Amino acid sequence: MIDFVEGKIAYLDPEYVVVETGGIGYRVFCPNPYAFVSRDGETCRFFTHHHVREDAIQLYGFPTRDERDLYRKLLEVSGIGPKGALAILAGATPEQIVTAVQQENVTYLTKFPGIGKKTAQRIIIDLKDKLKGYTPSIFAAAALSPQSPEVPGRQSLDEAIDALLALGYSDAEIQQIRGALAEKAQSGTPTEQLVKQGLSLLLRG
Repeated sequence: MIDFVEGKIAYLDPEYVVVETGGIGYRVFCPNPYAFVSRDGETCRFFTHHHVREDAIQLYGFPTRDERDLYRKLLEVSGIGPKGALAILAGATPEQIVTAVQQENVTYLTKFPGIGKKTAQRIIIDLKDKLKGYTPSIFAAAALSPQSPEVPGRQSLDEAIDALLALGYSDAEIQQIRGALAEKAQSGTPTEQLVKQGLSLLLRG
């Protein structure tokens, strides 16, 4: 079991970052890889979940242990896989997720890609009691989420759309918000913020 990976950010992909340590590049899947675009070459630590299946071994990484623990709790819910749980954490803060579960807000939970009404209800049933003991530390701002530098509008828009597609949103859903994102991109909004704004718009429905 790999508990964390610490090393230099080598490069980014819409789904993952590559962390170089000891001459090895580890592919770490995380909620918003573009949050690290300005950390290229810097040393970062990711608390990881090591997922093994017949055809793949994958690492999912998070800036805090609490966020990783919430990710693991989501995986305990029937019908939610690694990618689905990652999309939930990409679209909302831990506080928003925990609040939705505690308030039994099915409508909010079904805004996430791949989460239907039955799965949302299972999230509530399975996690409501398990999340009662969570401490405020889970709501701490991630230390590894810096503002990314400005990039050309077209490039940042394309990167944001790639990231949203990687999280499981459909082309049809993204087309509905593309105009709003394009306007933001033209004004110089960086990729990380475009992804966040896109997620916010998609969750509103």
